[in-house]
Amino acid sequence: MPKRSYGRWPRYVPVAERRAKAARGMLARRKKGIQDQPIVIEGRKIARTFWGEAWCNHLEKFSDFENRLPRGRTYVRNGSVCHLAISKGKVEALVIGSDVYQVSIKIKPISARVWQRVRKRCAGQIGSVLELLQGRFSDNVMEIVTDKDDGLFPSPQEIELDCDCPDWAQMCKHVAAVLYGVGARLDHQPELLFVLRDVDQQDLIAAELDIESAAQRGKRRRLANRDLSGVFGVEIEEAADEAPDKSAFFPSPEAIAELRKRLNLSASRFATLVGVSVATIYNWEKASGTLNLHQASIDALTRIAAYSPEEAARNLSIASSASGSVSKGA
Repeated sequence: MPKRSYGRWPRYVPVAERRAKAARGMLARRKKGIQDQPIVIEGRKIARTFWGEAWCNHLEKFSDFENRLPRGRTYVRNGSVCHLAISKGKVEALVIGSDVYQVSIKIKPISARVWQRVRKRCAGQIGSVLELLQGRFSDNVMEIVTDKDDGLFPSPQEIELDCDCPDWAQMCKHVAAVLYGVGARLDHQPELLFVLRDVDQQDLIAAELDIESAAQRGKRRRLANRDLSGVFGVEIEEAADEAPDKSAFFPSPEAIAELRKRLNLSASRFATLVGVSVATIYNWEKASGTLNLHQASIDALTRIAAYSPEEAARNLSIASSASGSVSKGA
């Protein structure tokens, strides 16, 4: 939608007047049964957590935005964003200026190809899903998630901006305020980023739990189901009468492939370490769903999952030497 232009700047409205007007407007909307979701900034810092800061930093990297975003900082700090709602591929907001303006920001869903790459690149590198949302993980994972071209955050080409104010610029100060407001909202509800990009966060959870189960004896720790339910509002069912064996390897094609990748082993060397044929390894990794393996294979994989790449190489050397000795003796 093209911007309207009146050929002159609108009257400047002091901050106090804007806040009073916003309060009156929100009260009127509440009386109509509309629940507003205002952006409230405490202090000068707009975003304080990993997700919020990463969103703002990501937007500021683009030349399309860097000269226009600063105009919105004052607006979001002084409470002018009196409503901001994030839904599937869309941000809808109300911003108080010389009038109450409606802002709509549409964001394309992340492509299946990019989402799959994000999942694969992150798998096995996150201590727990709770740590994922809290941003407490390695710089490598942060670079993957916030990658300018291949991460979860949208590029300018994937963002469509609209505001019904008279400013001719596509990114007016009201739109800029809303973009910063998204960062502030992600501080408290980081799961909304998945909603905005139209992906299911449980895909990432499933991939991470597969990898965590393969490395429970190593440095990673498994996220308790009650924490998972609290973070995402999903129910994880467990057997009531039988406690899960937390030391066992839960075989899936993805878990086995990631374990081999983490140990930096070819299929042939990995097969030697597990004690099966190369064809068996290929069949495991190409299968789908949970694998029904012999207990001996599960025991071997569970033991190997605790190895570091150096330990795997050392044990492989021992296994190869033992195999060679048997061959000579025969």
